[in-house]
Amino acid sequence: MPLHRKKIFRPPPPPPTTIYVRPGYNRVLADEFIALKQKRVGLVADKVEAHSQGDLRENFGFKAAKEAIRAVDRKMFALDRFVARNTFIEVDPAAWLTKPTATVQLGHVVTLEKQDVATKRKHRFTFLVTTYGETATDEESGIECLPHTSPLAVVLLGLAPGVQTKVMLPAGESLLTVLKLRNPTQAELDRLLMPIKPPEIEDSEE
Repeated sequence: MPLHRKKIFRPPPPPPTTIYVRPGYNRVLADEFIALKQKRVGLVADKVEAHSQGDLRENFGFKAAKEAIRAVDRKMFALDRFVARNTFIEVDPAAWLTKPTATVQLGHVVTLEKQDVATKRKHRFTFLVTTYGETATDEESGIECLPHTSPLAVVLLGLAPGVQTKVMLPAGESLLTVLKLRNPTQAELDRLLMPIKPPEIEDSEE
């Protein structure tokens, strides 16, 4: 009688994406992968040392090292998959200071009115449409970073000022109106663009 393997549902992987990043981001990705490999080497050494100490059933050092290795392996797999599934294009924020402002583009400061269709509630925000992974807020001006890959930025890019547009967001239908569109100042960029960090990627149990 043939054996039937249990079918485990897994959602399909996200489609490949073009991700805009600041100069040096690709180097940060490579350095993070090297750091994880070096960490794994150290953990394997800890595991071997713990293994030599006797009964593995009560050897908590061995178990801890084993779990830590698995966690690093998952992070390495997730990072490798992140890099393989996406195309990274480095852009210089200096170009944002003088971009045309006919429609919303990467690097623009946007004052936006968002009205929820269901509740009729209106919200007003001011964003800098940024490269991937930026999350800072400028306390002086109140401008927030809005990564271009976020759901709001995806529907916002290409909109012209003064034109109300109905869009679908994760929270439901909204009406978006670009109230103001301008280039950032150098001082604003200095306050908003933090040092580049590796991406926070959820590891996988696969």
